[in-house]
Amino acid sequence: MNHDNILQYSVHNRVATLTLNRPQARNAFNAALRRGLAAAIEQALADSEVRVLLLAANGPVFSAGGDLAELQQPGFLPQQQLEQDYKPLLLQIAHAPKPVIGVIQGTAAGIGASLAMACDLSLMADNASLYLPFSQLGLIADGGACWQLLQAAGRQRAYEAIISGARLSATQCQTLGLCNRVVAPELLLSEAQAWAGQLAASAPLTLRYAKQALQRVGGMNLADAISYEATLQNYCMRSRDSAEAFRAVSEKRAPLFIGE
Repeated sequence: MNHDNILQYSVHNRVATLTLNRPQARNAFNAALRRGLAAAIEQALADSEVRVLLLAANGPVFSAGGDLAELQQPGFLPQQQLEQDYKPLLLQIAHAPKPVIGVIQGTAAGIGASLAMACDLSLMADNASLYLPFSQLGLIADGGACWQLLQAAGRQRAYEAIISGARLSATQCQTLGLCNRVVAPELLLSEAQAWAGQLAASAPLTLRYAKQALQRVGGMNLADAISYEATLQNYCMRSRDSAEAFRAVSEKRAPLFIGE
């Protein structure tokens, strides 16, 4: 399905690929692209056949960030746009019960970097980078970028990256924990599709509740984390999928997961 052609959507092997398609504008985010991406995510999450989402982009650049035409409009209020437009989109990814994999080529700048960091998993081309140009404009990183950098890199390295307007290479991102895999540009999409396919064949409840657990236990002490994990484990072990997996082990075959 096409979302005004500015966002391409396809499903194959239980993987939905959502592709930013504004290459002439370096996939800068305007209202239409935000709406298209939000609608595509909603569609993928509502489709019981989809188990994994890939977030990719057409052209040499993942995203140049926010569209300058919007930012320069008279009366533009960044707080309003971040709260009303970007926050719901970023939380849509964070709260999705299915994993979202970022597929990053070229540069992911500004809010594009925030979007890349919001993904649950990511691959970057070896010539790709996360670019935080805010300091050159007298601004700070936004769209959750301060939080994401703090979680991954720690306070001192996060602060340095923000105030220096850093361009973090794919290798640096992998070292800091901001991406999982670095691959050759020509292999980026095929590697992402293969990985997503492997995840789509695995246990949906594991994908869902491991993500949920990691989001929750960070704010807990060890005792509360153990108890929270136990609650999730109790649910998972009583599921049809778990029973099927135990049967498959005894029958020496691959399990067929249904996500229940």
